[in-house]
Amino acid sequence: VQLQASGGGLVQAGGSLRLSCAASGRTSSNYAMGWFRQAPVKEREFVAAISWNAYSTYYADSVKGRFTISRGTAKNTVYLRMSSLRPEDTAVYYCAAVLSGGNYYYTSEHDYAYWGQGTQVTVSS
Repeated sequence: VQLQASGGGLVQAGGSLRLSCAASGRTSSNYAMGWFRQAPVKEREFVAAISWNAYSTYYADSVKGRFTISRGTAKNTVYLRMSSLRPEDTAVYYCAAVLSGGNYYYTSEHDYAYWGQGTQVTVSS
């Protein structure tokens, strides 16, 4: 499966953005998906995850209450709605997918087999 992330940009602190991740290829299979981010000179970190059936979601403490992960009705698109953005949210955001059905979500980057190319989010103070 191929993943294409989009929706990044420059926004002022307190603003909002919505990232999208569109899957193509073997989308007939069930995939749990997640978002990760990597800031300059930092390790890539988990942001949010969602199960295939969208019943289960999980967030990093740093974004809980501000970010919302969701899936499109066709389940081959995942969104990350980001609100109340802070300068420390500045990073390249990556979407990822792993073959998995049901209620399972995954928070470790090592669990994911497929990755998108990343989209830059810059939050100015």
